[in-house]
Amino acid sequence: MKQIAEKNNPEYDFKWCPGCGDFGVKKALEAAIKKKTIETEEPILNNVVIAGIGCSGNMVHLLEGEQPYGFHGLHGRTLPVAMGLKSSRPDLNVIVVAGDGDFLSIGAEHIAPQAKRNLDVCVVIMDNAVYGLTKGQSSPTSEEGMITSSTPYGKTEQGFDPLAYYLSLGISFVASGLSSKIKDLSELIYEGMIHPGFSIVHVQSPCTEYNNTYEILKGSPKKGIEPLAKPIDESHNPNDLKQAMEIVDTSNIPLGILYQSKVQPTLTQRFEDLTNKSKQKDIESLLKSYSV
Repeated sequence: MKQIAEKNNPEYDFKWCPGCGDFGVKKALEAAIKKKTIETEEPILNNVVIAGIGCSGNMVHLLEGEQPYGFHGLHGRTLPVAMGLKSSRPDLNVIVVAGDGDFLSIGAEHIAPQAKRNLDVCVVIMDNAVYGLTKGQSSPTSEEGMITSSTPYGKTEQGFDPLAYYLSLGISFVASGLSSKIKDLSELIYEGMIHPGFSIVHVQSPCTEYNNTYEILKGSPKKGIEPLAKPIDESHNPNDLKQAMEIVDTSNIPLGILYQSKVQPTLTQRFEDLTNKSKQKDIESLLKSYSV
């Protein structure tokens, strides 16, 4: 794990493509971490960003300004790393950054267990509906019929609905954002970080090279295109899971906090309860307990 002191890592030459949605996510994440350090008066090094493989994974190298620790891990394995770190250092603010191909394909098997454990980490997903780093193959969130480099005649299976999936698992904080709405996204990430439990902020982050959805998401009055991404109505109660499911079950992409529950204990709290229940033994007593 490496902490980068400079403005950015001079040894890392990766660059996102011009207009990539991940630039907006980077700005929002930087602002959210800065706000948390100010609000909590904790040092920047109390924050750790864990990334998988993909365009999103380069976030740990491209953050600017005073920076947290960063861990660039394996494809789809961000949550196991995050669980290990949070279990050993519950005092740290652990943030996971991943893409739809990373998190929702090979990494999907780790989501349900952490939902049940209520792992106290914040996950930020950058969804561009393609594998951008490897030249635009279809991903789990690519729509049925979508033409990509790996589906030249159209994707045969239905697109995966991540928001409905998160809600069905009972994840205790679910939010949806848009990379170009940096201020709003920053607030969502901040709220996810201070939430006691497992939080996911799923971000629409268009790929300008292989799946440029900016116009579809934001709309175009000149062309008569209605925006697909729209803010959640202020009357919505985030504590109402049924209402959240109804919002997701529409043709639009909702923007805002869909669901939040603070009822379930976090994994950290459960570990503390187990520690309090267990009988503490000194080394001599422990060795005697194993003697025949």
